Amino acid sequence: MKRSSRIKNWLTRTLHSEDGTVAVEFVLAVPILMAIFTAAFESGLIMTRAVILEQALDETMRELRLGHYPIPSHHLLKAEICSRTTIFPDCANSIMIELQRVDTSSWTLPSSAVACVDRAEDIQPVTVLQVGQQNDIMMVRVCLMQDLLFPSIGIGQRLPQDGQGGFGIIALSAFVNEPT
Repeated sequence: MKRSSRIKNWLTRTLHSEDGTVAVEFVLAVPILMAIFTAAFESGLIMTRAVILEQALDETMRELRLGHYPIPSHHLLKAEICSRTTIFPDCANSIMIELQRVDTSSWTLPSSAVACVDRAEDIQPVTVLQVGQQNDIMMVRVCLMQDLLFPSIGIGQRLPQDGQGGFGIIALSAFVNEPT
């Protein structure tokens, strides 16, 4: 009887003990807090990247419409946009630019999705680069593929991704070619 009595006493003390309750709360709360932190950090970084790409696109298109690039090409526009964005690794190989004249008789805008580089297949889609004439309304669309820092947590699970886990940051702009 003494042995069963000791086991019963030990079991009773163990069940009523409050030792380790903080550790249990810690183990339950920390993963949730870390997921919230990483999702907030990731969304802030995505927003920062989007703002920087928009600013670089606006500055480059201003130079284009003022005629500072005599013969614009995909390569030149990529280099100009990428030189204004310092936080994008491998920018020149991850960016696609589409520049089209807007037909003012029908006001039809491009209806297809913005073309992005498919890094998994190493596909560079063909895009249009129309410079247009003076007083033409031009629309430019840019897609820059970037990797997520935390692809399996939070916002990274909801974004459409390419085969390498990257997502496209898209920037749009429109302008009128200045008269010469």
